[in-house]
Amino acid sequence: MRTMEFNARRAMTGAIAAACAALTGGAWAQAEISGQAAATGAPVPKTVSVSQSRLDGATKDGANFLHSNMDYAQTRYYPAAQINTSNVAKLRPAFQFQTEVLESMETAPIVIDGIMYITTSYNHVYALDAATGKEYWHYKHKLGAVTTYCCGPNNRGVAVMGDRLYMGTLDAKLVALDAKSGKVLWATQIGDPEAGYSETMAPVAVNGKVLIGTNGGEYGIRGFVKAFDAQTGKELWSFATIPEKGHEGVWAAKDATGRDMHRDVAAEKAQFAKNSDFYKTLGGGVWMAPAIDKESNTAFFVVGNPSPDLYGAERPGDNLYTDSMVAIDLNTGAYKWHSQYVAHDLWDLDAVSPVILTEAKDKAGKMRKVAIHGGKTGHVYVHDRATGELIRFSEAMVPQENMWVLPTKDGARMLPGANGGVEWSPMAVNPMLRMVYAANLHQPMTYHVEEAKYPGGKLWLGGAFKVIASEKQWGRLAAVNLDTGKLAWKFDTEQPLIGGVLATAGGLVFNGEGNGLFRAFDAKTGKMLWQYQCGAGVNAPAVSYTVGGKQYVAVAAGGNTQLDFKRGNSVIVFALP
Repeated sequence: MRTMEFNARRAMTGAIAAACAALTGGAWAQAEISGQAAATGAPVPKTVSVSQSRLDGATKDGANFLHSNMDYAQTRYYPAAQINTSNVAKLRPAFQFQTEVLESMETAPIVIDGIMYITTSYNHVYALDAATGKEYWHYKHKLGAVTTYCCGPNNRGVAVMGDRLYMGTLDAKLVALDAKSGKVLWATQIGDPEAGYSETMAPVAVNGKVLIGTNGGEYGIRGFVKAFDAQTGKELWSFATIPEKGHEGVWAAKDATGRDMHRDVAAEKAQFAKNSDFYKTLGGGVWMAPAIDKESNTAFFVVGNPSPDLYGAERPGDNLYTDSMVAIDLNTGAYKWHSQYVAHDLWDLDAVSPVILTEAKDKAGKMRKVAIHGGKTGHVYVHDRATGELIRFSEAMVPQENMWVLPTKDGARMLPGANGGVEWSPMAVNPMLRMVYAANLHQPMTYHVEEAKYPGGKLWLGGAFKVIASEKQWGRLAAVNLDTGKLAWKFDTEQPLIGGVLATAGGLVFNGEGNGLFRAFDAKTGKMLWQYQCGAGVNAPAVSYTVGGKQYVAVAAGGNTQLDFKRGNSVIVFALP
């Protein structure tokens, strides 16, 4: 890869315009909107409806893929085994569907009773026959006059509930579509694009509500997770990821692993005494879908970086709830607990990979319900689901050096670099093997700081993080034992990994790479069993489903903006002969 200068959070090359786009003009209103573009093509030739009970039971559904991360627990563990370690070498393309958008693809397809729904950059949605690739309808969202987003014009998928699909948009709307026809049922503005808000995450639909967070941590937003009525689009509650009071926290001197973060707490406290009214521009975006625990009525999510990314003098204190896992009440949005990984983050090592709900042994060997997160630090963090207690953190999956050196004007070298560790890429678990699988990056960087006042909804970094051209970059697929935190196996790749992982009951782990390779591994040993060259970067998480007794594996190959991997426009679907 050519020399990259990271002038934007998780950005690609030095051109800010490509990774963090801002189109000016227009206005914003917190209200329902109309006049959206209509879908083209033909309706799906069958009834499409997904009940709450089916959504609840997705963990054991060996036919469908009903959530962007498989189930409410976000396990990405598909429970069918027709494709397995003994026959995966015979896997072949069943069909390839090409979209009209030649740009990065990070979508996780949703599959319902043989119908597949995929999204693309710039908020297109397609309805397809999941066994043949035949297109039914195609919806193109009419973007507003203002879009402000970081790291590419991506979309990571839709949520489904009843006969409706739900999508977040780059112009900070939440849109409801009829699943049969693609018709727009309602569209609600949920943030101000001119202030830096945008949507790339897949929402979560549950109990008549649609939950969605927001991007914008590079633009001085105040982050949130909001719930909307699934029938009307009316806002039901909002949780601010930056509290108005208490965002200074406890002035933590160490990170979650116990290492000194070299903070000048006395200087921060003096600055805070002069001005504590910066919570409205403190960042805290929520990049990925929340996990839902129906039994305890809790939503779990992780929160991104503070603003500005590197210049901490503008934001003294711990900057809660940035760089944290947070648990809130599903019905009301009320706070339950949080656990912060990196207080007063100066390195853009925020929490982005989605939470997984599973089980793990504690230090006494007792099995406990846990919430886990793969950090950009390179650790997998295991929390007690009820209290947030950090039970353990894993061995570092990638090299760590010079942590936590303070950024300087000329640049200070530290590993991991600002992309990770584990970026937004969803992990997967195999509960039978007691393992979690994570796609990691290794990108040595230097961290540069400069004074920067709030620029009013424009890019606000307070410096830069720069790849070191003389040092090799690479990726690592790592398997971590949930009960011990030890690495079970690792597989290194030529390029940094971004996109996500799928595990299956067939004893397999699927992962894609920026060079176009899509691979299957033995989940127990890490042995590579199969690979296919997709022709463009495979930087999206794969899914699996079964139609007519035949199991398929699907993945998007569209490349990636922030790492500048080769672009494409395809979803490729594989099956056994």
